[in-house]
Amino acid sequence: MRRPRSKWVMLSVLAAFSYLRATAQVSLYTVADLALRNSTSVRMAQADVMRAAAGLTESKDAYIPNLNFGSSLGYSYGFPLGEPSVFNVSSQSLLFTFSQPDYIRSARAAVQSAEFNLKDVREQVILDAALDYIQLDKAQQTLAALDQEKQYSDNLVSIEQDRVLAGVESRIELTRAKLTAAQIDLKYIHLKNDAEMFRQQLAHLTGLPATSFVTNANSIPSTPRNIVLPQEGQSAALQNAGVQAAQANAKSKLYVSYGDARQIFRPQFYAGGNYSLFAKFNNYSEFYQNFQYNNFDIGVQIKVTLFDAAIKARERRSAADFARATAQADQARDTASEQIYQLQQSVNELTAQQRVVQLRAELAQEQLEAIATQLNDGSGSANGPLLTPKDEQLARIQERQRYEDVLDANYAVLRAELSLLRSTGSIEDWAKAGPK
Repeated sequence: MRRPRSKWVMLSVLAAFSYLRATAQVSLYTVADLALRNSTSVRMAQADVMRAAAGLTESKDAYIPNLNFGSSLGYSYGFPLGEPSVFNVSSQSLLFTFSQPDYIRSARAAVQSAEFNLKDVREQVILDAALDYIQLDKAQQTLAALDQEKQYSDNLVSIEQDRVLAGVESRIELTRAKLTAAQIDLKYIHLKNDAEMFRQQLAHLTGLPATSFVTNANSIPSTPRNIVLPQEGQSAALQNAGVQAAQANAKSKLYVSYGDARQIFRPQFYAGGNYSLFAKFNNYSEFYQNFQYNNFDIGVQIKVTLFDAAIKARERRSAADFARATAQADQARDTASEQIYQLQQSVNELTAQQRVVQLRAELAQEQLEAIATQLNDGSGSANGPLLTPKDEQLARIQERQRYEDVLDANYAVLRAELSLLRSTGSIEDWAKAGPK
């Protein structure tokens, strides 16, 4: 049953990739999910979690007896030296030290730090993938607007050429119209190159071919307003995964320093046992009255370190590591707090700018409608300037430009909001929220 099931899984995966190529449209949720699966940063962070978990297990396993098998066969002449045994089995384990519980707590905190670091890396990957996806979506919408704007600019050039030939317009206006068309062409080429760059970046993040990326604006979730109040920045910084990782790392260093400080003048208890089968060809029986081949011992070893310069140096080093880790945690907290406050203020400012840009776009749309109405109906003010098709094309170009400004303003606000979600540890929930 396993082979047919594996075959169907492979066919399903191939069908999914074929579907992506056929539809040429990928949602933001899919991009974020594939980016997390394909990211080398995430894989390295996951390996760090596994390594920290193995370190925790290693610190606990010090209490589990080990088992060793060996042999020391050899020839001896005269009085036998050592214990030439056919084989020997030995076992030893830690019973109790004052330091080992601290080392276990340190390893457990290291696991927490690695897990928080993994979360922080995941959130950064999601932010990078989301911003690339949203920029590609904005580029596609802007390119569509530029196609219309280019059509209007070509019409304007044609109108200006007719007016110049008719002698009612100077060549300066024709040159100005050509300059407008050339600027639109330049912007189109630049934006198209940007769109291809975003596709390449998304391809590297997700592992999908770059040609498969056509965005779906409806798949972009909306962001919550008033994510964090300015006065809550300090407490919000504690929700930052990077800050939590730094604090857990400082806690791990603290327990290491505790453990190293408890090595001197404190007893350490070990349990051990050994069995050896001595060889018969080393003349033991000639030199020992009661020689026997089977030998066994078991006992408890008690060790008290009165002085060890290496241990004292390690104690000072672990104390310095703890001091540095604490300073790094405080620095990360303060940096995150300041960043959250600045992003909140930036969101407020960009939202106000967004409102201004939207009103300008609405005004341009209303002016275009008014000009189109006057040209179609022949109505207008008797004292006002006479409207011409040139004015209509200029109004259409301006309306498209204001629409492009709205797209830029919307992206600036969304980028600031996503950065704020990233700083407060909520961007992964946003990415999983589904379409707006």
